[in-house]
Amino acid sequence: MDGGGMKKRERPNILITGTPGTGKTTTSAALQEATGLRHINLGDFVKEKNLHDGWDDEFECYIINEDLVCDELEDLMEEGGNILDHHGCDLFPERWFDRVVVLQTENAVLYDRLTKRGYTGKKLSNNIECEIFQVLLEEAKESYPEDLVVALQSNSVEDINSNVAALTDWIKSWSFLP
Repeated sequence: MDGGGMKKRERPNILITGTPGTGKTTTSAALQEATGLRHINLGDFVKEKNLHDGWDDEFECYIINEDLVCDELEDLMEEGGNILDHHGCDLFPERWFDRVVVLQTENAVLYDRLTKRGYTGKKLSNNIECEIFQVLLEEAKESYPEDLVVALQSNSVEDINSNVAALTDWIKSWSFLP
């Protein structure tokens, strides 16, 4: 995909998104190990580079400054070869990604994962509701061309291994696409 006249990247950029607890970071780290692509966990990136507008006490997370994040990531994304791991996707330019992966997890599995992380109250219920209503899948479909978006189940280690294998195969074939 040449992005309307732009030079095609030598290696693809992949966005791995989904509700917290669906396995984004685990999948991204395994995919990095399998392919050598650069893994960028956006939450860590925002903290390390101070790309936020403070702390949200209600949701217990940093308030991401979208302009600062996009400015900081622009050159890396143009270069290609990135796996960007974040629970949202509508803040990134469409031209950055060659594949958008939405990880989905059964509600009972997700509930267990989030409670083990210490999620309670509104933070827990909002994330479970996001998964029930497939908010992130809809966001991805609204933000990116349909042929870039793929939903993958992420309920078990076997699912993660299967997803990493499928994405690794896709990456290997990507460089041969026109």
